[in-house]
Order: sequence, then C-alpha cells, then structure tokens
Amino acid sequence: MTTLRIATRKSPLALWQTHHIRDSLCKLYPDLQVEIIEMLTKGDKILDTPLAKIGGKGLFVKELEQGILAGDADIAIHSMKDVPVEFPNGLMISIVMQREEPRDAFVSNNYPNLASLPDGAIVGTASLRRQCQLLAVRPDLQIRSLRGNVGTRLGKLDNDEFDAIVLAAAGLIRLGWEERIQELIEPQIMLPAIAQGAIGIEHRINDVTTRKLIDELIDTTTQQCVTAERALNARLEGGCQVPIAGYAVIKADEIYIRGLVGDVDGSEIIRANLQGSVTSAAELGTTLANELLEQGAGRLLQKCRSQSVQ
Repeated sequence: MTTLRIATRKSPLALWQTHHIRDSLCKLYPDLQVEIIEMLTKGDKILDTPLAKIGGKGLFVKELEQGILAGDADIAIHSMKDVPVEFPNGLMISIVMQREEPRDAFVSNNYPNLASLPDGAIVGTASLRRQCQLLAVRPDLQIRSLRGNVGTRLGKLDNDEFDAIVLAAAGLIRLGWEERIQELIEPQIMLPAIAQGAIGIEHRINDVTTRKLIDELIDTTTQQCVTAERALNARLEGGCQVPIAGYAVIKADEIYIRGLVGDVDGSEIIRANLQGSVTSAAELGTTLANELLEQGAGRLLQKCRSQSVQ
C-alpha cells in the first residue's frame, strides 16, 4: 500500500488526533502517502441539544464508518469514549493507542478548584456522568448544558456564561491548552468516562493490508484497560443517555477497575470495584457491571432512560 486514506471529523481535536496518527505512521513508513478526508457528522451539526436527546455517541462516528464501508476511506480515528458499544457489520477497532491523561479537568477563570466554587455557582458540562458526580459532592451547583468543540466551550467560559466548566483533560492537553486546567479532578470525586483519553483506529475487518500497517501503533496496556471498561459499558447498555463511568488501571499483571452508575441529580450513586488478571479484561468488566446491577444500577438506568425520552 502506498496511500492510506483517513476519515476524520473536522473539529480541531479530531484533526489533531488524525495528524498525530499520520505522523506516527509516516515515521514508521517513510514512503507512505496519507490522505486526510474531512467529514461533518450529525453530532457536529446539532449543537443546541444535549446528546442524550438526539441519539448519543454514535452521532460522531456514523458518517466516518459509512465512508470506510463505501471504500472512500481506509481507517477512521476516534476518541474511544465517543465510540458506541456495537460496530457496524464489517468494521472493528483493533488498535488502541497509548492513553493520555484520563481525568476530567476543572476549568475556571476565577476559582482554583471545584471546592472553591461559591454556593449556586454555574458549571457547564454536556455529560450526565459529570453532572451526577458534581451534584453528588456539590448539590448546590447549577449545572447547565455545554456543547461544542473545546475552543467553543472555553469561549463560552471566557464570555462569563459559566463560573466553571468541566472537560476531558486529554483534549485540553492535546490542543495545547493545558494551562487552562485549574484542577485535575481525582477519580474518587469524578470517575472518568469509559475509555476517556484513548484513541482508537477503526477499519474494515477484511482489510488485512491496513491492519498490518497500523498494528505497530497499539499500546497493549491501554488496550486491555479499554477492553475492560467497554465490557462494563456493554453489559450496562451504556451511552450518552445514562450516567455511567468506568476506569481501569494495570498494576503488575492485575487490572483494577472501578465503575459507577448514578442518578442524574446526584442523589444516588452506586459504586463497585474489582481486580483480576489482565488476561481476563473483558470478563472483569462484565462481572463488575453485574455487581452494579445487583446493587440496583438497573433501576437508576431505567429511570434515566425514561427521562431522556420525555
């Protein structure tokens, strides 16, 4: 293969991820030609409605997947936290790259951390996961919806629409805005999204040539952690419509994974954790999900899904 075609969203973060992978591949294969095909997804077009109301995470990947299936592109680059549980027939993600900082970032122009916000402060986020965890520790806060790319969200903060906003730290770091981070919120306070900070490469299952080309980019540790987290999400049938969090780390040959399901208003959060062999990543994620369900997570999930369709 002399040319590799990459489908990508047009957002600055998506383009950063695409250029990062292009540069990594070109270092490995100096003769490789890379063509970047920019696409606009439904999730990029509809910015005035919470994702939970318009279909969830798949809105950011569907057009890219259609491009691969049609033969217009060979691969697509995704933030793994935006990738739905199920893949279209004929597609897969076999490569997950090394994870960036997985935690959420507290960003404010006037306050140094979450604890310093005054009563009734206005905090922006588009995530039900973040909302429920924020309200669990600070029920006095006013949570308001915040959509758009990273620059747009920072702009709304700078226009004094919010006292603070919460974003994935990985996106800020990758785009060169690390200095805007006032506080990295520890997982004990805010458990990250499933696969937050990880980048995945989607391709056709039967495209052996492309698979061999991108195989060198895999980070095994990240891949195992993401496998466990996504198994948790799959068992819980997660998506943007429900506040689910999951985060795995590897120490020695063991995976330690934490998960939670919450009520949107933060009044109830169910937590569980588990550890086991790295060779059983998917099984651990599924087992942890079952523990959450045994504690009553199914009731919270059903309540949230019912509210999201009203």
